[in-house]
This record gives sequence, structure tokens and C-alpha cells, in this order.
Amino acid sequence: MPMEGNLKKGTKQRLSIRSSRLQEADMRTPRMAEEESILPPEMRSKIWKLFRQIERELEGMYEENIGLQQKVEILTDKLDAIQSGKSFSEAGASIDGAESSSKLSVKSKASSQLSQLILKPKAKGAGGKTVFSFKGTSSTGCQLMHHYNGHSDGVWEVSVSRGDAPLLATASADRTARLWCIETHSCVLQYLGHLGSVNSVRFHPSEPLLLTASGDNTAHVWKSNVSLPTIGQQPESKSCPSSGDDLDGSDKEEIDGTESENIIYVKAPQVMLEGHTSVLIAADWLAGGKQLVTASWDRTANLYDLETSAVVHSLTGHDQELTHACAHPTQKMVVTSSMDTTFRLWDFRDPSIHSVNVFQGHTDSVTSAAFASGDKVVSGSDDRTVKVWDLKNMRTPLAMIRTDSPVNRLSVSPTSNIMAIPQDNRNIRLYDLNGVRVGRLPRSNRQGHHRMVCCTAWNDETASCNLFSCGFDRQVLGWHVGMSQLVTS
Repeated sequence: MPMEGNLKKGTKQRLSIRSSRLQEADMRTPRMAEEESILPPEMRSKIWKLFRQIERELEGMYEENIGLQQKVEILTDKLDAIQSGKSFSEAGASIDGAESSSKLSVKSKASSQLSQLILKPKAKGAGGKTVFSFKGTSSTGCQLMHHYNGHSDGVWEVSVSRGDAPLLATASADRTARLWCIETHSCVLQYLGHLGSVNSVRFHPSEPLLLTASGDNTAHVWKSNVSLPTIGQQPESKSCPSSGDDLDGSDKEEIDGTESENIIYVKAPQVMLEGHTSVLIAADWLAGGKQLVTASWDRTANLYDLETSAVVHSLTGHDQELTHACAHPTQKMVVTSSMDTTFRLWDFRDPSIHSVNVFQGHTDSVTSAAFASGDKVVSGSDDRTVKVWDLKNMRTPLAMIRTDSPVNRLSVSPTSNIMAIPQDNRNIRLYDLNGVRVGRLPRSNRQGHHRMVCCTAWNDETASCNLFSCGFDRQVLGWHVGMSQLVTS
């Protein structure tokens, strides 16, 4: 969850970072300690021996803890596999292979079978609902493709532009927003206009504009120097430029001393939106791009007119701080989520009347809510659940997913209706709208995030890298989720 100062969810992670830095500062060599210590040499020697013994014992405990965590994950995968329709023997083979080195043949056999397995929901939906499957080199059909490195603090949100040559945008606690070329994995633009953590970034649906929300209590609309194709426009080339024409308040500098790769720095917004009295945690464009909505810790959301920068509506009703805001891609509707355990649907399709529906179904903070096809809304919460709702019936969810960790800013693929659920425990799990688990992104020392995953975003325009994630570990990762062609019953 994004933060400015001390955010509740990021407190433990930041304390651990500060603690590790203090430990590094306090770790001195024995020679340095001898120069500064007034203790007798014999006592100093005994103390160093005791510390070395403690260190070895802690290392053993740490290794044992890692092993136990891996076994828990294997058992969790087994349970999920059984629930999703796999046979007990198939799931058990992978566990047996992991528990004993003498059963490596069983493990390899199970891995080879799983690599060819097509994962499908156990029961197809009635009424001709879409059914999907995954194929890939791994058991879940997911593979890490690219790293997008450059931020110096946690990355709160990732967003993808529309068009034939989409770009990647990231918002970070380092007070910057960045644009990345998906193809070359390089940063092509950096926005420096905010004075606080940049908690959200969104592309305009048709124009080369971006919207950022920040802990400095403002939202900025700024123009990108990078050529962004509009919807339906065919660009001359799909390759990402390394530089572009300068705008007012921007300049270009070289990256790593390479003359051929330039990064553009934009220092001032075209429009600054004010009116909130606390941190802006999220912002999004309404359908059509003429209006936008902001969500703040002051318990309100504001609807702005882009041309006049005036507040059209102040959306009040939440009892606690807002955590997210999301606009419908084609209709003038907005959903806001809050720490008060509810999320609200705001309908602006009738200019004279805007209706409000309150969804009450979680027992802890609702961290995000997103629209899905078929008049559905998906909500994620700190209560470790994800729920799918029908806009026509807000009393009971259509499906509920129980997870093993709090959920952050989830996303739903507009073409396949697959949910990518980022969690505090570094996992990213994939589910369909019926609540059936269809995969999990790899998580290891070489692949995946090392700290909590803050946000995910789908990219249905290209097949090579169709899912992105960002986290508190400063990483932005591009994934390939191998989805087969959709099959309808």
C-alpha cells in the first residue's frame, strides 16, 4: 500500500531496512574494536568467540526456517492443486521429490508431467461462460522476462498505456514517476514534479498525458515527451525512442554515460490539481479522459474537470482514509476503497444525479477494487480475501477467494478475465472470476519479488510480456503468462 511518512503496511518493512542499515554501521572489525575498547585482551577475545558462536547458531536457525517455509509452500501448492482438480498422486509426487534427495526421479517425472499439463477449472461455467487454460514451460505457465531497474525506493504502482507500442509507467516513494520502453527495458522519461512520494500513475486513454497522485497532497497532469500512439492510430515504428522533443520545463541527460541512450527529465506539470488536505493515495481518468478522480487520506475523493482544473464533485461518505480509486474503462463510474472496510460505487452517467452504492463484505481495510467485464467488481482486502461482486446485486459476492496474506492493488485482464493478486508475502496468484486458482508466479531468489508486491498491471497488447508487477523491494518485473486461446462452452 503506498505511503507518505509512516504508512501502516510499510512500517515493518521500513523498520527492517533501518535496522539492517544500523547493523551494518555497527559491525566493525576486531582491530577497530580493539583500538576503541578499554576491555582487557582476554575478555575481548572471549566476547568475540561468543559472538561468533551466536552467529553460527542464528545461521543454522535461519537455514532451518527457510527449509520449513519451502515445505509449507509445497504443502500449500498440493492443497491448491487438489482443490483445482489435480489428482492426489500428481500433487504428492512433487512433495515427495522435494522432501527426499533419494526420490529425485519421482520429482523430475512429476515436473516433466506438470510442464505439459494444461490447467483448467474443474467445472465449466454454465450459460456459455468463458473457460481458459494455461500452457508454459513451468507448472503455472508463468515466466519472468525482464527487470526494469532504476527506482531508489519502493514502487507503489505500475501502469501500461494502450496502443500498438505500449509504454510502462511506475510510481515510487522516491518522489519520481518513470516511463519505460517495454521492448528495450530502459527508462526513457523521469518525472520530477512532486515533492512527496508518488503513489499512483495512470495513462490518459487517448492523449500523451499522465496523471500522478502524491503524498504532497496534489495530483499532477503532465505531458510525455515520448511519442504515445492514440487508440486506432498506426505508428510509423513500434520501436521505443531513446529520446524525444523537449517540452517546457524539461531537459535531457545521458544514462550511464551512454551517448545513444538519453533520458528525458520533466520537472513541471501542465496542470496541478489541489483541494485535498492530506495525502493523495490514488488517481484515475474517467472514460473519455475529460474528467479525473482522486482519492485521499482526508476521507474524500474529488472529481475534477481537466480543462478548468475545478472540482466538479466532492465524494464524501467514507469513515476512514481512502486507499484506492479506479474508474470504469468505458462508462462514467468510479469505485473507491477505504480503510473503513467498505468500497463505494459512484455513478456519473447521469450528469444531474450521481448515485452511490456501498459494498460491505470485508472485515479489514479494502486495499483496492477494480472493474471486470460483465458488470463485475473485484475487491481485495487486508483481511486476506478477494471477492467478486455483481453491480446489480451488492449484498452477496459471486465468489470469494481466501489467501494466506493481505492483498494489495490487484488487476483484472480485460480480455481473459484473469485476476493477478499481489500480496504482502511476495506472492502473485492468478485466479479466474469464479474463484478458481489457475497459477502462481514464480517466487525464488532469482525470480520474483523479495518484499511485498504492491501492484500488478496486465498488458494485453503484446504476447511476450503481458503482466507487470512492482514491489517494496524497488523492483519492477515483466512476466509472460502463457494463456492458450479462449474456449467457450
